Amino acid sequence: METTTSTQTTLRERVEDLNRRILNGEVMEAFEEYYADDVVQQENEQVPTRGKDANRRRELDFLSSLTDFRSAEVKSVTVDEENSTSMVEWYFDYTHRDWGDRKFHQVSVQRWRDGQIVHERYYYGS
Repeated sequence: METTTSTQTTLRERVEDLNRRILNGEVMEAFEEYYADDVVQQENEQVPTRGKDANRRRELDFLSSLTDFRSAEVKSVTVDEENSTSMVEWYFDYTHRDWGDRKFHQVSVQRWRDGQIVHERYYYGS
């Protein structure tokens, strides 16, 4: 699998930029740049959400449901350039309109193609 773009950006550089932009509150801008049109995202064992449009709606719904966002932190990052895979461990602390206060760790496993995420699965405790 290809891990670089036409500008020869490494996968690690793309993952670091994606994470930085998320931490800076540029969630949707990062989504538009780093997620492929055919992306599949999945929360734990839930049914996967297929396609960029459906995942965009899911993300916007989540963001609009936050009533207080206290913090996010990248705890660790692993990048496998050869297999176009990255894993990011996150810590989140926020209040959601329907779920209440949430403080938890989450691991995001991302599979990349041509500089964009084509599959992402989130693992976290319930």
